[in-house]
Amino acid sequence: MELTPLWLTLKVAGLATLIALGLGVSVAFLVARKIFWGREWLDALCTLPLVLPPTVLGYYLIVVWGRNGWLGHWLQEVWGVTLMFTWQGAVLASALVSFPLVFKSARAAFEEVDRTLENVARTLGLSEWAVFRRVSLPLALRGIVAGTMLAFARGMGEFGATLMVAGNLPGKTQTLSLAIYSAVQAGNDGLAMTLVLLTSGACVLILVTSGKILRVSLK
Repeated sequence: MELTPLWLTLKVAGLATLIALGLGVSVAFLVARKIFWGREWLDALCTLPLVLPPTVLGYYLIVVWGRNGWLGHWLQEVWGVTLMFTWQGAVLASALVSFPLVFKSARAAFEEVDRTLENVARTLGLSEWAVFRRVSLPLALRGIVAGTMLAFARGMGEFGATLMVAGNLPGKTQTLSLAIYSAVQAGNDGLAMTLVLLTSGACVLILVTSGKILRVSLK
């Protein structure tokens, strides 16, 4: 059986998770620690990908990153780069749908951190960055890692937005979920079942392994 969809799925999900992790933790800390006008609107906007249909998210990405989109046109004109129908576009789509899982988990984790400990660190002369790195982040790590695990699993199963942005090109943009769709459409039930079991097994293995790593790292 061709394993290209599996390796492509792992690459796309891994890179998307890294993007979602960096942005999710940053925005979550801002929302959890700062009081500003529109904070709840920002929270709603960051959570929106959880409730919107994947096709709607895909359409938004096309409007922004498509060849005629706000940013996509600029990329095409200045750098000659397009994200449409590429694996990089699949990464962008997966990062968008995975982001809320990291954001919500990280925000809840930061809000549970005792601010007294952060204030004590400040009185000892630590900078804000040092307080975040040495106090806030370690205490919120469990929640952040949990959200990251969920985001990776979600990235592996992403379908709708990826199909609209990256298409379903075998060997180029066809992830496991798209390969399953193609197999079902072609009436190849045997291949579809094999890919379903492969996807399910990979997700379970990743979650179990990540859970063990998390328990060891936090002891």
